[in-house]
Amino acid sequence: MTLARPVDASEAHARALDAADPLTALRDRFELPQGADGIPKAYLAGQSLGPLPRAARAAVEHQLDAWSRLGVDGHFDPDAWFEQDHRLRGPVARLVGASETEIATVNALTVALHQLLATVYQPRGERRAILIDAPTFPTDRYAVESQLRLHGADPATDLMVVAPEPGESVLEPEAIEAAIDEHRDRLAVVLLAGTNFATGQVHDIARLTAAAHAAGAIAMWDLAHSVGNVPVDLRSADVDVAAWCTYKYLNGGPGSPGQVFIAERLSRDQAAPRLAGWWGNEDATRFEMADTFRPERDANGWRLSTPGVLSMAPLAASLAIFDEVGLPALRERSIRLTAYLEACLDTLVPDATILTPRDPERRGAQLSIRLPDARRRLEAIEALDVVADFREPDIIRLAPIPSYDTFHDAWRAATALAETAKG
Repeated sequence: MTLARPVDASEAHARALDAADPLTALRDRFELPQGADGIPKAYLAGQSLGPLPRAARAAVEHQLDAWSRLGVDGHFDPDAWFEQDHRLRGPVARLVGASETEIATVNALTVALHQLLATVYQPRGERRAILIDAPTFPTDRYAVESQLRLHGADPATDLMVVAPEPGESVLEPEAIEAAIDEHRDRLAVVLLAGTNFATGQVHDIARLTAAAHAAGAIAMWDLAHSVGNVPVDLRSADVDVAAWCTYKYLNGGPGSPGQVFIAERLSRDQAAPRLAGWWGNEDATRFEMADTFRPERDANGWRLSTPGVLSMAPLAASLAIFDEVGLPALRERSIRLTAYLEACLDTLVPDATILTPRDPERRGAQLSIRLPDARRRLEAIEALDVVADFREPDIIRLAPIPSYDTFHDAWRAATALAETAKG
């Protein structure tokens, strides 16, 4: 395995890197958890929950004020609620390479997965199988298995799982393509993770979408660990549908809403099967309270319930930062920051095995490392004000996020792990 290039693993060098990087100032746009000394912790857990954007407080207060002043009339105030979810479409579309009409803000991610599967999983004859990649985030598998059963299929025979080879941590695209081709006559849907939650590996969305389509299957993507993390271009990749949460790399806050992409060729079809709800009705006729569902002729026709005004406010504040800075600049910094953490781990923590691909194009802002006595090591670095997370059985995930983490944070994490090796 190729190791990162040697690095000056001194604290002075880390601080010099921060001083030379103008995007270091973005850190001040977020409220990070603080240690007992009042200094922000090294927060490398944004792949689980992003921190609070400072502007989110004012955004929520604005909506609370509207609620106080307007009551129910807030739904129709031009600056308030009726089109709040519409205003999220543009910034998100720019992050995922889509038109605004292909984006909708819906309920949580698992609900979104069920919504999309209700549309695209239409088993016919022998074509009733769904293929997923492993390691699979549990909610994806739960949703797939339950949808299979709801349609009279059997997960034991109709769920195809492609996993890394024994002893390997990443899943090569050739293995996924081979599995798709092997089951091509039975596949209805191929559901893959754009970025694997456990290893941080980034899949080639265009390549694997093409493989799914060549087999006659729908290409569906879970982008929970991709959106706001790595470049995504869903239209050019010809993706059919995708879903993601907004509380990780998008910093929308705990329980913030999920979102979906539905290709225009699908969303124009008003007869498309779907789970219907009143907020998916045409905006112009929604309050007629008609007995007949008349969906919007775009992705908004898949919305279900009245959106959570207070939960969308922090997300809007965070998306404004992405629009201001631009994902290309954040991605360039992410590559440098993750490479620096990788080099520090190679230099200071020789007992760490990095599971995430070494190639920057095949990973985002995450390094998953296997360590002896990993759970104890995680508790020990938390005592040193480094925030990371744990995945069974022995994996610590470190996510150096470019919008608020610094090179000094990466240095603190590697140094803390080195100290914990002493027991």
